[in-house]
Amino acid sequence: MKNPDLFHHELASKAENLGHLPGEWLEKIYNEKWFKLFVPKDLGGLGCTLPEALKIEEKLAKLDGSLGWTVTLCAGAAWFVGFMEESLRNDIFPDTKLCLAGSGFVGGKANLVGNKYSISGSWTYASGALHATHLTANCEIFEEGNAVLDKKGEQVVKAFLLDRNDVEILDGWNYMGMIATGSHAFSCENLEAPINRCFEILPEKALLTDSVYQYPFLQFAEVTLAANILGISLHMKELIEQSFWRRHEYREYDKKHLKYFRKLLSKQEEKLKEVRHEFYHQVNASWDELEKNGVISDSRLEKVSRISRKLTQKCRAINSKLYPFAGLEAAKTHTELNRVWRDFNTVSQHALLIFPF
Repeated sequence: MKNPDLFHHELASKAENLGHLPGEWLEKIYNEKWFKLFVPKDLGGLGCTLPEALKIEEKLAKLDGSLGWTVTLCAGAAWFVGFMEESLRNDIFPDTKLCLAGSGFVGGKANLVGNKYSISGSWTYASGALHATHLTANCEIFEEGNAVLDKKGEQVVKAFLLDRNDVEILDGWNYMGMIATGSHAFSCENLEAPINRCFEILPEKALLTDSVYQYPFLQFAEVTLAANILGISLHMKELIEQSFWRRHEYREYDKKHLKYFRKLLSKQEEKLKEVRHEFYHQVNASWDELEKNGVISDSRLEKVSRISRKLTQKCRAINSKLYPFAGLEAAKTHTELNRVWRDFNTVSQHALLIFPF
């Protein structure tokens, strides 16, 4: 990762105080096109494969949790470019400071009247909302006031791309960690949107042919979130180790305690290394399958989902075992270690990754 000095503790603290990413980081993100990891190169993006993007997201999350998470979620929202009409793609995505923030929550209703939708609703947890040029919002679909149902008789839900200036950002992120993600809510009332602002996130609905847009959204979300869990955990492990040895300089531990810690650390490092290897093995295998066959088997997708959850469970256990050896330094609210601990124990609460199956 270029210019690691740009991501030092003081700037991370500044980000947390601001409640969003600082200008120094945003400039770097725009220059490196990290918000456009999955946007085609001809639209000004990086055109990454999923395995390539995950390595970037892991490294950014290791530098800072809020940084990695914001890039991941905003790049994930920009992945929707593959499902949008050409006119919309060409109009929106060439912007060098493009940033899409979105919410997975179905918080709105979109009523089709003539050739425009009227949209009203409120959506939660839009990471990066304070940097967004556009926001994506899931809505129940109506036509002339009547609910649109699918073949199973269930309410049809589609996504919309909304301009930042057309919505109200609601201060709704009041949690102990990931503070600089600015994961606020947003709302709108009777907002008119043309039909081309509507899209569906299904492989068969993809309008671009790149393999990445054929990767199922559930597993796409799981692995990108898991990469962040991994990066934050690697950061925390390093900080705990550093804190332990600083304590040892002030008050020497006896030989049996040092032996115990070294053995524990080595064991947890090996566990983290193994689960990381297994995670990328399954992701790479699924990607190779997609490239070769044009589709990923259900059995492979199940393995991808399981390893994403397993990685999260393992990281939670590893961090819990190592955390006490950081001492009270870890409990000081202004320290880097405490911030990383708070970030981990916030982001690992994500609903997609709580259960091991």
